[in-house]
Amino acid sequence: MSRRSSGLVGVWAEVQRQQQRQLEAEARQRREQERRARAEQRRMERDYREYRQAEARRLTQELDAQVESLQGLLAAGCRAPAFRAQALLRSEEVMPFSAGQLAVPVPMPDPDVYQAQGGWTPGRRAQAQAEARARFAYDWQAAQAAEAQRQQQLAALRRQYDAWVTSHLMEVRRHNAGIAEVGAGVRSGDAEAAVEYFTAALYSSTAWPEGFPRQVSAAYDPASRQLVLDWELPGYDVVPEAKSVRYMINADEDKEAPRPVSQRRALYRGVVAQCVLLVLHDLFAADEHGALESVALNAFVDDHDPATGVRAHIFLATVMASRATFADLRLAQVDPVSCLVDGLRGQLAARPDQLSPVRPARRPDDVGQHVASHGGAGAGEEPDLRDMDPIVFESLVAELFRAMGMQAVMTQRSNDGGVDVDALDPTPIRGGKIVVQVKRYRNTVPPTAVRDLYGTVQDCGANKGVLVTTSGFGPGSYTFANGKPLELISGPELVDLLHRHGLTGRLGERGGAAPEPPPAPAPRQEDYNVLGMSWSGTVAVDVCALVCAGDRVLSDDHFVFFNNSRTPDGSVRAHTASPPDKAAVRVAFESLPVAADRLALVAAVDPEVNPHADLSGFTDARIRLLDPALTELGTLEVSEGRSGETALVLGSFRRRAGGDWDFVLGGKGYTGGLEQLLPDYGIAVE
Repeated sequence: MSRRSSGLVGVWAEVQRQQQRQLEAEARQRREQERRARAEQRRMERDYREYRQAEARRLTQELDAQVESLQGLLAAGCRAPAFRAQALLRSEEVMPFSAGQLAVPVPMPDPDVYQAQGGWTPGRRAQAQAEARARFAYDWQAAQAAEAQRQQQLAALRRQYDAWVTSHLMEVRRHNAGIAEVGAGVRSGDAEAAVEYFTAALYSSTAWPEGFPRQVSAAYDPASRQLVLDWELPGYDVVPEAKSVRYMINADEDKEAPRPVSQRRALYRGVVAQCVLLVLHDLFAADEHGALESVALNAFVDDHDPATGVRAHIFLATVMASRATFADLRLAQVDPVSCLVDGLRGQLAARPDQLSPVRPARRPDDVGQHVASHGGAGAGEEPDLRDMDPIVFESLVAELFRAMGMQAVMTQRSNDGGVDVDALDPTPIRGGKIVVQVKRYRNTVPPTAVRDLYGTVQDCGANKGVLVTTSGFGPGSYTFANGKPLELISGPELVDLLHRHGLTGRLGERGGAAPEPPPAPAPRQEDYNVLGMSWSGTVAVDVCALVCAGDRVLSDDHFVFFNNSRTPDGSVRAHTASPPDKAAVRVAFESLPVAADRLALVAAVDPEVNPHADLSGFTDARIRLLDPALTELGTLEVSEGRSGETALVLGSFRRRAGGDWDFVLGGKGYTGGLEQLLPDYGIAVE
């Protein structure tokens, strides 16, 4: 008797088949993934090889372009505009007077708004009308007082502007008069003026490639109307040692093909000859006064003498060229070496790459007149930056940026868009294009210059703007620059940077920066208090103090903040905070200026630390009043921050009639940070 199947075998077999199909599908998927991975790896390897090959071609093209630039140095230089003293003249145009909010009169109260409220009986109506008239009279007097104060402040601002205009125009006219005086001196045969004029012509020339040295010593012989000068040449390494770059696939590395020694030597000899001819061209082209009959030029490299090992000036070329002979040359068509040696009868080292010297015919010291030297460490005593020629000063700043590891070049004198030096920081991430403005000022740089630089940075699409001056900056400038891609370098900071990078420069007295005025005597220890600030939250906040008369700060120097740690008399100064305080200010109330009747305290988000934060995290804020021993004398609650606000008036200490001081709570917030807050206290932030 047969037994019927229960069907379990068929179910089991179907499950097995499904599992087998699943395994096969997974195996196919793995094989497909492996195939795609291998294809992606091959594509990446192909792309990598193509990238490295393209990069090698780019490097070769750069080498070819560099050589082409060296070969066309003279031709390009001849196309550059000739130097004219008028290019150094400064415009007398000044920015127009702007009163800002002070130009808006205080609105007077409208009597129609002051209507009697209430009063069902004749007596109550009379009382309500009397109250309305009293409110109107009070508000009218307050508005009149505010308008009178506005007019006083407007008049003071106008006087300040007029004083600035007078000072600015005097400086511009002194500068332009100096340019005119130099021109007159050149025409009359003055040796010192001639040297100053022609060295300025060489320094301002746009014909020289970036990286070429511009060290010069010069003297002028009025009797023969001859300029005698020593001019520095670029070294042998200006000609690239490599001829091309090739990517080696098997070794995964670039291989440089060396430039033949004979070719490199011929290129360098041609560069030396072109430099000599280009100096002569620049000098004769700049001679609008007819002061040059001839030029005696000695070209040298600053290197180690092969014979002694001592660093020295090694002369590789010398020539004495008359104006008449040089005028007959067609420099765009000449062979530079033949022109120098045969056409001008000059001397050129046969092996300049091996520093084989020639003997100069006449040196600047042989003239016996005023000798000026520029551009080298041994070019005389340390120069005063304030008295330096503007072109030379800009060149020095560009040289400083190069010494700091950047690429830097002076811009042309016209159509420079407010940029004196273009720099490029090759540092990854934080590097990029930098625009530099140079202000050879004696007075404080106005905030308008910082504002103009910021506009230039935006117009040029630069990563950073740097303003370099021989003077200094006020709080308004620092406040405007805070949180923006701007860097302000004052005179003392500039001197320090120059010395740290092997360059020279001083301000005023020899030996470095001009001495600062002695600090005002500090208040006696028992005469000051410490105001300790504490708050909850992690937002980084700067706490600042303003010494005011009414609602106007006495001066920019009476604004104590992160870039101005004390007032001129030392009565208010920044102080190191002690826990639980996060910030502190030291105040000698009895030593505050007589004109001061208010000390305002403000807080603002630090945009460097928290660029996108507001003051909503500024809570549980308070001020602790401490004695010199940091013993707590009392606590004052201050306003907390609100969402969207980035600056806040914490409150102010106000002088009472009897001489005591009391505290008035603040609370006014600003969405535009210190830049929006400070104008309310009379500090110009433009």
